[in-house]
Amino acid sequence: MMGLVWSLLGILSGAFIAVQAPINSQLARGLGLPVAAAAFSFLSGAVVLGVVTVAFTRFNDVSLDWRAPAPWLFVAGGVLGAAYVTISTLLIPRIGAAALMAFLVAGQLIAGMLLDRIGFLGMAVREISLGRIAGAMLLLAGALLVRLY
Repeated sequence: MMGLVWSLLGILSGAFIAVQAPINSQLARGLGLPVAAAAFSFLSGAVVLGVVTVAFTRFNDVSLDWRAPAPWLFVAGGVLGAAYVTISTLLIPRIGAAALMAFLVAGQLIAGMLLDRIGFLGMAVREISLGRIAGAMLLLAGALLVRLY
């Protein structure tokens, strides 16, 4: 049962990404600068997550351990997220939501396969099989078909 719940949450998260891009693009048009729209997107998200973090730590008797395994971990995710949001904001009016989502999924799958292969940051190592390569190629072909036709 929980597997179904996690799968549905993954689908919902993907839907949020599809909706976020045109919202940020519209904000960029209004502001006149895509990077500013991405900045406001991150600022509002940071405020919401900060409030949730404070509430969670206060009401669940949990404290944060500020000693990350490596200092760069405090900024790397935010930098990558900022690049993703900015690039998506730039691309959505040029290639459309469906094509952007198709390329995002293809890029995520290819990167995920490589991260699995090397066991990035302690992840379990998973080999790149012929089936995985075929699946990635089919997904990339599908993304190109969505964009070109």
